[in-house]
Amino acid sequence: MNAKASILLVDDEQNIVRTVKICLEAAGFDVTAFMNPVQALEVMKERGFDLGFFDLKMHPIDGMQLLKEARRLVPEMTVTIMTAHGSIDSAVEAIKVGAYDYLQKPFEFSELQHFVEKVYEHHVLKNEVRALKSELERRKGEDTIVTRSDKMKSVIDLALQVAPSNISVLIEGESGTGKELLSHLIHQNSPRVEKPFVTVNCTALAETLMESELFGHVKGAFTGAVKDREGRFEAADEGTIFLDEIGELALPIQAKLLRFLQSKEFERVGETATRRVDVRVIAATNRNLDEAVRKGGFREDLYYRLNAVRLKLPALRERIEDIPLLAQHFLVKFGSTAEIDEETLRALSNYVWKGNVRELENVVERAVILSRGGTIHLNHLPEEFQTLAMKAGHALSLSEVEHQHIIKVLRVARDLDEAASILGIDPATLWRKRKRYGL
Repeated sequence: MNAKASILLVDDEQNIVRTVKICLEAAGFDVTAFMNPVQALEVMKERGFDLGFFDLKMHPIDGMQLLKEARRLVPEMTVTIMTAHGSIDSAVEAIKVGAYDYLQKPFEFSELQHFVEKVYEHHVLKNEVRALKSELERRKGEDTIVTRSDKMKSVIDLALQVAPSNISVLIEGESGTGKELLSHLIHQNSPRVEKPFVTVNCTALAETLMESELFGHVKGAFTGAVKDREGRFEAADEGTIFLDEIGELALPIQAKLLRFLQSKEFERVGETATRRVDVRVIAATNRNLDEAVRKGGFREDLYYRLNAVRLKLPALRERIEDIPLLAQHFLVKFGSTAEIDEETLRALSNYVWKGNVRELENVVERAVILSRGGTIHLNHLPEEFQTLAMKAGHALSLSEVEHQHIIKVLRVARDLDEAASILGIDPATLWRKRKRYGL
């Protein structure tokens, strides 16, 4: 919890203001409270707040009017309407105008604190997504590293520290953790940023062709060499070369790469003339190179040449706090305005991502297509997510049970009035629950 998350509380009942203020300050919030909505309106003209809690029935400005002004003056503030039991319909109208939710009086202190924490979590995520959209627009489609994880931030900080140098970097991490993305970050923050960035997938070519791919060849060097061809190192001159999955290189190619790292010199295949280029090398692997060295599959001297700076990317399961933000990032990337409901976000967060961020991206892309622009639900995820959520060992929350039941009723009811009747609730309550669950 952020100790200084700010709340604007407005209610014309003195007891409500006093008790709610004490309750929220005890939970670590910074609360500014008013009994006069006009005074609250004047303060909103001068400063912003994270959250707003407005009573619906006030004079001379009611909560609905104050909400509309807040949307104009402090659009980033997340507003909740507080209302008595008899004003539910008006509270639903407030949600249509732009309130996040409503809170029905009376309420227990523990219930209020839990509710406000959930609202603040939504507020933080909403603002991060807004900032993310602006950043994506500014970068005009470039990939960017999205994280709130301390582990990931420490890796990025170290990468940025070494970026201005020419030192070799070895990036370790499981497949799909973002090794190429991190290599781009290093290049983009180096003096070589205006020069080429060349990627080589060390698993893509057979050993017999890899030497030519890296260092080039001359006409007639081997069958099929019908003309001179420069290699990737020449193409990357004065820039950066990214050697992905370097642990897969055969030992003879490792020897030639070691010589280049030592002298910056090489010969094209079939040529005796020595060439020299200025290239910064960033290598990546999903293998344990320490073990590969011990087993003789990777040269120890090459390993230490590459390992001048070692960056280890955490797996997605080690940074689960990033999953909701990454999911929102991919929605933006795919041009979707859809939202992901809480049950689905919970399923995404509980899943063991063997394919890491790349797998998450694929799952979100699939969900965007299946949801057709609407809210993304659990049934839009692959079957294994639904099986995981429904297996016997997984206890569903009360809201998850309610969500599933409302979906079933909506499928069999002729219209919303009949659905509300079957559920035993009034249509306005059903409207609110449909909004909450994105139905």
